[in-house]
Amino acid sequence: MTGSAIEVRELTRLYRRKGKPELRALDRVTLTVPRGEVHGLLGPNGAGKTTLCRVLSTVLLPSSGDAAVLGRDVVRQAEEVKRLIGIVFGGDRGLYPRLTGRQNLDLWASLYGLHRKARRVRVAELLERMGLSERAEERVQTYSRGMKQRLHLARGLVCDPGVLLLDEPTVGMDPVAAHDFRELVRELRTGGHTVLLTTHDMAEAAALSDRVSFLDNGRLTLTASPEAVGDVVSSHERLEVRGLPAALRARVAALPAVAAVTAVDGDTTRIETETPEAVRAVLLLLVEEGITDIARTRPSLEEVYLHLVGDRGMAVGG
Repeated sequence: MTGSAIEVRELTRLYRRKGKPELRALDRVTLTVPRGEVHGLLGPNGAGKTTLCRVLSTVLLPSSGDAAVLGRDVVRQAEEVKRLIGIVFGGDRGLYPRLTGRQNLDLWASLYGLHRKARRVRVAELLERMGLSERAEERVQTYSRGMKQRLHLARGLVCDPGVLLLDEPTVGMDPVAAHDFRELVRELRTGGHTVLLTTHDMAEAAALSDRVSFLDNGRLTLTASPEAVGDVVSSHERLEVRGLPAALRARVAALPAVAAVTAVDGDTTRIETETPEAVRAVLLLLVEEGITDIARTRPSLEEVYLHLVGDRGMAVGG
């Protein structure tokens, strides 16, 4: 393994189920995340995102293949890995609602082996950083969803980890709380932390990630920057045209490598193509016929994602 923050090679995780076919939650996944990168891990429910996080955090053993965090093997050097990572889950998991915010963090700091004085300083720093100092002595059960998630992030940072695993961190948050949380993640990137972020939120992944990877049915289908993903899937090149007559619409649909011609509203037609050459052919035909109200649009990360997983969408896939 190299000096990357996360390195996974041919990683497979199987679940054996009595009376049922073997479930392959991860299927020969290979992924490298450099130090200091925010890496988005996208996929539908059951794609393998959380399973990968659990292997990297030493909670699950791989069935085959290798995984390392900051050069430490997750199986042979599990205790070292645990001291180097922080984990943040979405929702209310992992917090003690009857304890105060300060008590929660103090407990986790003690589990990481920080002595009393160091714990006091570290907990105070994190409460201040997360904007929780004024509510630190109140029970967590009185916190809003956004406050709980900031406390989750503080908990994940107690050991000042080199790698932070964020598993659906903004699930259930209102838009304001989610926005604040994303700003905190950007600060972590600026501070040199490596972040692996699992999400189905395409806007979140595009806004935060240096690169994104797509998982589907346990397989890694694509890794690229959010900006580059649209270029990788050429079938999502498209034009939106206003005032396209029905007869001309049929001629456009008959051109080679035109994948779809659909009405978006009463006056707008969307034309999807499979190649850049098809885009040029469509534009040439439209201009020759005097159609000039044309917009070329770039596919969103969500559209590319749906293309990669097909019509299955967010259905559970194992």
